[in-house]
Amino acid sequence: MSYRYMRIIVFFDLPTTTSSDLKEYRKFRKEIIRLGFFMMQESVYVRLALNASVERSIIEKVKKVKPPKGLVQVLSVTEKQFANIQTLVGEVENETLDTDDRMVIL
Repeated sequence: MSYRYMRIIVFFDLPTTTSSDLKEYRKFRKEIIRLGFFMMQESVYVRLALNASVERSIIEKVKKVKPPKGLVQVLSVTEKQFANIQTLVGEVENETLDTDDRMVIL
């Protein structure tokens, strides 16, 4: 596993009280999935980035699709830091291969 890779983590808490709020929520969620993020847990999505310039590009794309209301936060960590996540309660259920082993460099 290489440690130059970065993980981009998007946290969001969006209002869902009205139908227009729900529409914005669904739209934002679909857009970040389209950008390559996968759900780590509810309202927490993560994506692998090759390097810092790709990371900045991805964050700019998330900024472009952000909803008008609510809270959206982005955190970038190295792959090494991400690998040190400790699960305190429950089990991680993930069938998606989310390591750099999945990555194909051309």
